[in-house]
Amino acid sequence: MSGHSKWHNIQAKKGKTDAARASVFTKIGREIAIAVKEGGADPASNSHLRDIIAKAKANNMPNDNINRSIKKASGDLNSVNYESMTYEGYGPGGSAIIVDALTDNKNRTAGDVRCAFDKFGGSLGSTGCVSYMFNRKGVIVVDASCITEDELMELAILAGAEDVVEEDDAFMVYTSPQDYTAVREELEANSKVVILSSSLDMIPDNYIELEENKVHTFNKLLDRLDELDDVQEVYHNVILPDEDEE
Repeated sequence: MSGHSKWHNIQAKKGKTDAARASVFTKIGREIAIAVKEGGADPASNSHLRDIIAKAKANNMPNDNINRSIKKASGDLNSVNYESMTYEGYGPGGSAIIVDALTDNKNRTAGDVRCAFDKFGGSLGSTGCVSYMFNRKGVIVVDASCITEDELMELAILAGAEDVVEEDDAFMVYTSPQDYTAVREELEANSKVVILSSSLDMIPDNYIELEENKVHTFNKLLDRLDELDDVQEVYHNVILPDEDEE
């Protein structure tokens, strides 16, 4: 799994403006609402909610915002009518893209996603057209300056992780979806482990590099999808170059 610039891609997504961060908080608020509706407002007994709270903290969402979202969702269960939708398609250069959304209007969301693909050189496809190229994994990014690879490998494998890969200044810990929460919480409990990011992700079997003239258009498509209120996550199989390489 090494050599795919996954950590760079995560850093690029996290380098958002204040306005974009506000949008991220709104999207995480929707995920909290769904988690509370499905499993209750107590994180101790709701592992999905614990996962979303960890994601919120990794995105620097203030505790007050998190608690407010939980309280709002727990007191307003009947009004939470979001539905999970997944869209698949092709971007510039034959890139593969998966879009996860939470929506209260499927027609609006499908139209917005299709418009984004059409505008920036892509095409929305049918269910399964690209998802066979991906595997769902837990991805926990750990600061490499605080622990050695051998130490982290021992901790992570004992906790149930599948693999640990060093990339730039971070370690990528991969887990199955079923073991993700347990592994993350086990690592969080160790004082030498500093988690930079954690999420359930769609990992492609192979990454591709786009021609230089297609990178800009591809990034425009990603930006447009991220701007859509209903879109929660966008997964793809493209190695994004550093800004100074573009």
